[in-house]
Amino acid sequence: MPQSELRRDRVLEMLPQPISSAALEEILSISKAELVGQDGDQITVSVTPDRLDLLSEGGLGLYLQGATEAAKGTLRVRELEEPAGALSIDVDPSVAALRPAIAGVVVVAPPGRGLDAGHLEEAVRFQELLHATVGRGRRAASLGIYPIERLVPPFRYALEAFDDVRFVPLDGSEEVTAERFFSEHPLAQQYGSFGRLDRRCLTLRDSRGLILSLPPILNGRTGGEARIGDRRLLLESTGLSERTVREIVGLLLVTFASRGWTVAPVEIRAGGATLSDGRSVYSSRSVDLPSETLRSLAGRSYPASEVEHRLARSRLSARPHSGGWAVEAPPWRPDLLTGVDVAEDVILSSALEPRDGLLPPSASRGRRRPETVFRRRVATTLLGLGLAAPYTSVLVSESAVTRLRGAPPIRLRNPPSQEFAFLRDRLLLSHLEVLAHNTRNGYPQSIGEVGPVVVADTAAESGGRTRYRAGALIARESAGFADAAALVEYVLRTVDIVSVRESAELPGTIPGRAARVRVAGDLVAELGEVHPQVLSEIGVPVPVAWAELDLTALYPLLGGRDSD
Repeated sequence: MPQSELRRDRVLEMLPQPISSAALEEILSISKAELVGQDGDQITVSVTPDRLDLLSEGGLGLYLQGATEAAKGTLRVRELEEPAGALSIDVDPSVAALRPAIAGVVVVAPPGRGLDAGHLEEAVRFQELLHATVGRGRRAASLGIYPIERLVPPFRYALEAFDDVRFVPLDGSEEVTAERFFSEHPLAQQYGSFGRLDRRCLTLRDSRGLILSLPPILNGRTGGEARIGDRRLLLESTGLSERTVREIVGLLLVTFASRGWTVAPVEIRAGGATLSDGRSVYSSRSVDLPSETLRSLAGRSYPASEVEHRLARSRLSARPHSGGWAVEAPPWRPDLLTGVDVAEDVILSSALEPRDGLLPPSASRGRRRPETVFRRRVATTLLGLGLAAPYTSVLVSESAVTRLRGAPPIRLRNPPSQEFAFLRDRLLLSHLEVLAHNTRNGYPQSIGEVGPVVVADTAAESGGRTRYRAGALIARESAGFADAAALVEYVLRTVDIVSVRESAELPGTIPGRAARVRVAGDLVAELGEVHPQVLSEIGVPVPVAWAELDLTALYPLLGGRDSD
């Protein structure tokens, strides 16, 4: 889960009274955030992917205001009346081939205040976290923070020839050409492909031609360096879709709106026409919460006053109407899309209270199901073979699915992020991710796990059916097909099963070095050597043998054996 280190004093200064570490941990225990650790004035907070706003000091402070009832309801972003009208960004048609979407907003400090060191650090840290999550490593969207007071609008977003681009990088002291920047700068090496097309690159300039940034790579030092004391800033995002750039700017906005900064719109123009007046970036949205949806999810009915009170403590405002409530969602809550999302906030807003357990009258006591006993025995067998048991999620990333190049598993209709976009249909998807995250460790590496997968099934109501698999990966210099075959044969022999192995072409494996295993005609296992191209993509330098047994298919073949 995403996590960030926050300054405790900046979070708690948003509350009228300080709270203890124990109280903070207790409050977060009923939220989608968790207090992972504390070190002096630093706290480490982990959140679910749909509540990234809680990974900023401002966003977490807003939540704590509601939880302690220091403030309630939706924080409405105050718009600054600009006498000269809205600022604008002119979009050149050339960007459509590379990175077509752009959005922005101007934030203005409260009277007598400006950007302080702690606030600048918070904004930049949260900006980089959003790059890694919503922005998918800046591929889908990236952010820029610029000092309006040292710039002359309107701004122009275009794809320009290298020969026309010279600027001082934010971390540099001398002017460089685009050619030199893209060939030498480390950030250009990492993100350059997202912002260049042949010998042209994306630029954002003001009306004097001063470069604010080369999206999505790096700001210019002269026109793109926000400094302590600045009172007017432009928050801007470029990306692949209008929705993503609006959402990522709205999330960054929480660090300023929570501190009392006002906003002004930034118009997006193209060919003399206004594409957007800019207000959708920071405007609240109305999400409908039907009372029936809340009742079905919570398993009980709530009085209207209690629903509104719970939502107010979650920093959401609700207006009752016939059949439910219209809930006002701020721009930093893009997770609130339907009534189901809002109902979740209602249910989470109060802790589950401990109750005395009641033992129902019964002539016998409960015990594990036979299938569970069988799965646990197989897991113990893998552990006894020296295979470390990882903890993996049934949700996997788009990159993990693309890597194997086979038939895709079930994709979520509304994924929390691209990192959790698919339901795995084989443990191999997760286990390759485990190897990818452990490339700094030495080899050999051997992992084995028993866990659920979800396979497509048109006969099932949800379109998928859960099955349990036992999977193993062996990464070492001598790993090969024989290791995987021996592992499958050993596990089957422990339950007195005789199998037949047949050659097969399996996604992600070397042709001619993979097989399927059948028992009485039923498919119970797949195995093989992982293809070198897959290993190269995840940075694994040694051969990898893979085996995966379908325990859901195997258990009925035991005929009632191995269940005690």
